[in-house]
Amino acid sequence: MKKLLIASALALGCATAVTAQEVYMSYGAYTQMDAINCHKGFDKVNNAWGGINIGLYIPVAKGVSVGPSYSYSSAYTPSSLYGIGNGYFESFKSKVGYHTLMLNVKIQYYQNSIVKLYAHAGAGAVISHMMPKFGDSYNKGYFAGQISPLGAEVEFYPGASVFGELGFGAQGLIQLGAKYSF
Repeated sequence: MKKLLIASALALGCATAVTAQEVYMSYGAYTQMDAINCHKGFDKVNNAWGGINIGLYIPVAKGVSVGPSYSYSSAYTPSSLYGIGNGYFESFKSKVGYHTLMLNVKIQYYQNSIVKLYAHAGAGAVISHMMPKFGDSYNKGYFAGQISPLGAEVEFYPGASVFGELGFGAQGLIQLGAKYSF
């Protein structure tokens, strides 16, 4: 199932890359995967470090863009769960990898000569890949969403800009990144 979803996302990305108008990469702190426990059955998982997000937007109307995105995050269980001390034994930790595929919509609602303000929403799936140290790996699927009512973008070079978003979801509570428009 995971291979099918990743292949579909790559095919969609390749098919739309020719017409893509905006490509972005960002870091999002405190993702949905921590907040709503997207690792049920896998106890005592530490909080994930956040998420790395990549995606693209294609304009469909004035001020409205849509496009796919992929996010990755991971978390570990403490090695002390296995009775081996204070956590210095990296090889005894179990891992959870979160792979998120979403379709996003961005609506720009204000622009001046310095900043563009927009809202962003997305929906898709989280595939939690559980990798227990002393057992077989397995996957669980969850709904993925993102709602960011406040996003700000500042262009610092023609076509290149930085952005920040406040919201909640699989891409993070606070998201910071860079975009390139062509």
